Amino acid sequence: MQLKIMPRRKRLSAGRTPLILFLCQIISALDVPLDPKLLEDLVQPPTITQQSPKDYIIDPRENIVIQCEAKGKPPPSFSWTRNGTHFDIDKDPLVTMKPGSGTLTINIMSEGKAETYEGVYQCTARNERGAAISNNIVVRPSRSPLWTKEKLEPITLRNGQSLILPCRPPLGLPPPIIFWMDNSFQRLPQSERVSQGLNGDLYFSNVLPEDTREDYICYARFNHTQTIQQKQPISVKVISVDELNDTIAANLNDTEFYSAKSNRERPPTFLTPEGNASHKEELRGNVLSLECIAEGLPTPIIYWIKEDGTLPINRTFYRNFKKTLQIIQVSEADSGNYQCIAKNPLGAIHHTISVTVKAAPYWIMAPQNLVLSPGEDGRLMCGANGNPKPKISWLSNGVPVEIAADDPSRKIDGDTIIFSNVQERSSAVYQCNASNKYGYLLANAFVNVLAEPPRILTSANTLYQVIADRPALLDCAFFGSPLPTIEWFKGAKGSALREDIYVLHENGTLEIPVAQKDSTGTYTCVARNKLGMAKNEVHLEIKDATRIIKQPEYAVMQRGGTVSFECKVKHDHTLIPTVTWLKDNGELPNDGRFTVDKDHLVVADVRDDDGGTYTCVANTTLDNVSASAVLSVVAPTPTPAPIYDVPNPPFDLELTDQLDKSVQLSWTPGNDNNSPITKFIIEYEDAMHEAGLWHHQTEVSGMQTTAQLKLSPYVNYSFRVMAVNSLGRSLPSEASEQYLTKAAEPDTNPTAVEGLGSEPDNLVITWKPLNGFESNGPGLQYKVSWRQKDGDDEWTSVVVANVSKYIVSGTPTFVPYLIKVQALNDVGFAPEPVVVMGHSGEDLPMVAPGNVHVNVVNSTLAEVHWDPVPLKSIRGHLQGYRIYYWKAQSSSKRNRRHLEKKILTFQGSKTHGMLPGLEPFSHYTLNVRVVNGKGEGPASPDRIFNTPEGVPSAPSSLKIINPTLDSLTLEWDPPSRPNGILTEYTLKYQPINSTHELGPLVDLKIPANKTRWTLKNLNFSTRYKFYFYAQTAAGSGSQITEEAVTTVDEAGIPPPDVGAGKAMASRQVDIATQGWFIGLMCAVALLILILLIVCFIRRNKGGKYPVKEKEDAHADPEIQPMKEDDGTFGEYSDAEDHKPLKKGSRTPSDRTVKKEDSDDSLVDYGEGVNGQFNEDGSFIGQYSGKKEKEPAEGNESSEAPSPVNAMNSFV
Repeated sequence: MQLKIMPRRKRLSAGRTPLILFLCQIISALDVPLDPKLLEDLVQPPTITQQSPKDYIIDPRENIVIQCEAKGKPPPSFSWTRNGTHFDIDKDPLVTMKPGSGTLTINIMSEGKAETYEGVYQCTARNERGAAISNNIVVRPSRSPLWTKEKLEPITLRNGQSLILPCRPPLGLPPPIIFWMDNSFQRLPQSERVSQGLNGDLYFSNVLPEDTREDYICYARFNHTQTIQQKQPISVKVISVDELNDTIAANLNDTEFYSAKSNRERPPTFLTPEGNASHKEELRGNVLSLECIAEGLPTPIIYWIKEDGTLPINRTFYRNFKKTLQIIQVSEADSGNYQCIAKNPLGAIHHTISVTVKAAPYWIMAPQNLVLSPGEDGRLMCGANGNPKPKISWLSNGVPVEIAADDPSRKIDGDTIIFSNVQERSSAVYQCNASNKYGYLLANAFVNVLAEPPRILTSANTLYQVIADRPALLDCAFFGSPLPTIEWFKGAKGSALREDIYVLHENGTLEIPVAQKDSTGTYTCVARNKLGMAKNEVHLEIKDATRIIKQPEYAVMQRGGTVSFECKVKHDHTLIPTVTWLKDNGELPNDGRFTVDKDHLVVADVRDDDGGTYTCVANTTLDNVSASAVLSVVAPTPTPAPIYDVPNPPFDLELTDQLDKSVQLSWTPGNDNNSPITKFIIEYEDAMHEAGLWHHQTEVSGMQTTAQLKLSPYVNYSFRVMAVNSLGRSLPSEASEQYLTKAAEPDTNPTAVEGLGSEPDNLVITWKPLNGFESNGPGLQYKVSWRQKDGDDEWTSVVVANVSKYIVSGTPTFVPYLIKVQALNDVGFAPEPVVVMGHSGEDLPMVAPGNVHVNVVNSTLAEVHWDPVPLKSIRGHLQGYRIYYWKAQSSSKRNRRHLEKKILTFQGSKTHGMLPGLEPFSHYTLNVRVVNGKGEGPASPDRIFNTPEGVPSAPSSLKIINPTLDSLTLEWDPPSRPNGILTEYTLKYQPINSTHELGPLVDLKIPANKTRWTLKNLNFSTRYKFYFYAQTAAGSGSQITEEAVTTVDEAGIPPPDVGAGKAMASRQVDIATQGWFIGLMCAVALLILILLIVCFIRRNKGGKYPVKEKEDAHADPEIQPMKEDDGTFGEYSDAEDHKPLKKGSRTPSDRTVKKEDSDDSLVDYGEGVNGQFNEDGSFIGQYSGKKEKEPAEGNESSEAPSPVNAMNSFV
């Protein structure tokens, strides 16, 4: 595909608008290019390129040169007319024509006079395509005549009178420049009182005695002849009134005398112009000069206004102390009445000047050259205006069209010539003449009928180098007739250029308004017309802009110190920069104290005159950049201590090397605040998908200031950088410019693709969608494809929106499918996705497991076996097999009741399983079902099995009642779970003596139908321990234990038992082993201990107190007690050093402990005490004279007090 780009600024329509030449490098946009190769075979009518002015004033002392230059192909020949007739230069030996040119040289310096060659000259340049003519050149020699001899009488006048000194210079050509000087050639001073008029006269509004002089001289300077003529000096004498009294008072009567005095002050009157009104006519484009000069005393002031309008601000100027009003570039709109006002304290007058602006002819649209191909149409237009309206006349090859050769393709219509179906013979040069009484205009315009194929004039393979983000202009100068159309292509494959990005100028130049890195490449310019085609390749390279990434900073330096300005330049690696330092925009001083290296300017031994502005200028062949900083020199001051802090944020973030999937980020580090930067953290924001949320991008070393970042397509990136030093992380930098990467096809496909049916006849395909960051472009969609795994069907595909599932309906039940989900966007498809397998919807299994049988392993465990269900009958994913079982009734048939069903599930394809936790001696029923993702299938036929007997549980209870001296009665409840038929109970018992030693064990069997049993012939007041359990055919069950004691008689002596024999003798009681005796002895010992403690406390000055009370008395454990006698502090040991406590204040002589004393010290009551502290800091134990532990309130020892230790305290 190729896109034809038409010029933006001017659209051309074939057949309607004349073909025009558009050039790349031109002086006039209508000229045929003067390309040497082009001119070798391209014919062109003559064109006048240079000529002398219409009014040509010459210096009569030099040779006369009348210029006439023209171009054309073939080169034109030249001829001249003088005063309307042919000027034969061959007959005049003084006249020569420059070879290859029409310029005439008339040699009057050797002989001849300039006046001889006065006249009107016109040049004609002619070749086979037509003739061009010059303007009528009026040649006149300049004249500088002398002043006529005249005798000037001295002028005498009174002080305050007005005066006009006439100049009246001789008429010269051109008019001379007038000025007044004295004999010493010093200009006479001028002011609001004295000034020179436009006519050269010198005006005095009023004279003063200092105006008296004899050398008022008017000079006329003639520039062409470089001569100055002077008038005879004029003598002026100003006489004051006092002088009149002495010299001429006798000749004046009183009336005349006083009238002279009254003339000293008077209102203004105009010296020029005369009267109240005047008229001024000026030509358009000239300078309008209006003048009003007034006399009066005091000196009048001049003001200017325009009636019914305002003076143009930008074109109005006041000259000659506001006596002259000038309006430059005057136009018809400046016509009107202008009023000058002269005012002094005695009055005011005004003068009205009526201004009329006329106009010599001027162009509205000068005729333009036409280059036409045979058969085309065109027109020459000659638009001119003036006041009065100019007359338009046409000439063809210098001859009026009325008498010129007839051309059937030409038609005259006033100021337009219309051409139709031109042929090569239609080529000619036409002249348009616009004239009125103030002047004329003459313009040549040729009609050149050519048939030329396109030619491109720009050199092939031209290399253009442009700085990034600036316009790039690629030239394609071309020529052709008919006018070729221009098309531009980029790259070898000819990719079309879009008009919304590029601009094609009328001269063929391609403009890239903002060139980027991806603009680099080869561009092809193609020019086409109906006669052929031409093309040319040019090359464009985009360079990085030169930047100062570390600018010099304002510095304050003490005298004698050394200052360094840093100027770190970043530039394109293919360009070589030059760095120049300036001081105050001038060169650096030629002083060895100034040293320049790559990035720094160092000024050593700073002086006061070193202060100023230092500028770093970096130049390359394509661009330049500069940065400045000011140095202030101050007196030495103390050096402040350095401040350590986190770094300042980086700044001046810039994105370069902007590619589709990468970009280079550069930055300038901020101040490290005296702690070196260790690393930079780069984060990015995606303004398109997650605006305001910053993500971690990468980290780089603290030595780097650039990073190459990998990018994802279709993300609007912004970056920021944070600096890290040992003190922490800086604030984030300002965000970089945004960079929108180009859209691309997705890189990845959705993940977690699954195919599961929600109904027996569907397939639900689900996936994890791509996020916005992964989409890589707009229009994210998914192509979902599926087919049966075991069939030969083709893939079925559907494209869905950005969703996460798709439901396929009408599928067979639980059939394997191959599934794939591919991401796509407006750019294209992601890579081929991975194929996954899924299944359509499941349904409940159709068949129950068969051949179910049970093997009873023991009384609580059974093993179940079954045959697997065929996979096709499962109709889903096999989850496993589920066994339902329940206990129906006991084998003894004494307790028939249904129990809750229990369920065991066996995962996978197992065909057997164990049933634990069965109750022995029970009747069970079970069935087996297969399970899939949908649910359970039908149950297998019930299978019944029985568990054998097991050992019973422990009897439910055991109580001992009715204790006597020698008997105990036992009552019990049978086991709650007999697990079979009880055969008997077993009772075992044994005595326990006072030391908890066990006696001989007695074993007794009891029938199973008993629930009560009495043991006789036991020892009195004896504790017995009983062990009791039940038995079935399977064995003994768990036992239950209990203890009981036989009773004691009133005397504590057992009654005689006749018939007891030797057994009675063995029942003598040992009192030392009896519990009541042991308790009595302990009570007595405790009482004695309490008495000893009380005595000990009395002996030790009122007793001891625990450290806990000490801590309660002091809220702050750090406060040390103060001694009572000297105000010093007592000391006590820390919990860790275990040193003896130092002695504090003394105990009072009455050996009583005062409250304030008890608060003073911890060492009043003993020496060498080894204290211990709890975790909360409280002291363990009481203070005493010995190291033995004693119980303390709130912190009692676990060791029982010893009477022996208590006695030792009395020693």
